[in-house]
Amino acid sequence: MVRTASLGAAHVCLAIPGKILSSEDLGFARTARVQFGGTVRQCRLDFVPEASVGDYVMVHVGFAISKVDEQEARRTYQLLEELGVLEQELPPPDPARETSN
Repeated sequence: MVRTASLGAAHVCLAIPGKILSSEDLGFARTARVQFGGTVRQCRLDFVPEASVGDYVMVHVGFAISKVDEQEARRTYQLLEELGVLEQELPPPDPARETSN
């Protein structure tokens, strides 16, 4: 999941590392449930066809854009957490939306 984060005067778009928990081939696209710390979200795997359950991926605007190893994923997640940007990048899920899926 990615949104625009404000770091001082600069605005940047961030990719967040997450672990693929499950994936599904919809015929026209592959989707996955990806865990970001304590948050799980759906994302598309179109740009990383080699990714599978248990892999770590960088997710930008709902699309996994690259695979990373677990160490890099953890290091990046910790850095984003220390910068204080994860709360705005990964807001709590909307309960109404979660129950409709």
